[in-house]
Amino acid sequence: MARILIVEARFYAHLNDLLLEGACAAIEAAGHKHETVTVPGALEIPGAVALAAETGRYDGYVALGVVIRGETYHFEIVAGESARGLMALSMDGVALGNGILTVEDEAQALARARPDEKDKGGEAAKAAIAMLALRERFARA
Repeated sequence: MARILIVEARFYAHLNDLLLEGACAAIEAAGHKHETVTVPGALEIPGAVALAAETGRYDGYVALGVVIRGETYHFEIVAGESARGLMALSMDGVALGNGILTVEDEAQALARARPDEKDKGGEAAKAAIAMLALRERFARA
């Protein structure tokens, strides 16, 4: 049984609740345990995962958040840099699933976040579990 940490940005709480619901359901269905920590926004997610990874307490990580395009360049910075940070962590061997939605509007976010629609929270959790299994497979080889 793996211990998975969900790191969520609560900037859009009502949307993140849906992502979290899907992620928790997927982790529990796979027979694993999970904890959740909250950070202010998507840019803080990679840092929180890195801090947690240093402790060795968790086997895998799920990043959840929502970035909606606005009127400024800020969207590109948040979307790109959060993805870059998570990719760097995964390249260092951290088993994680990226469930940070980068969308044009709330309607797109809702469709992707709802567990009965695209269930991107659940998909991110399944990705983390798959990467964890792959890391364990390579460790045994």
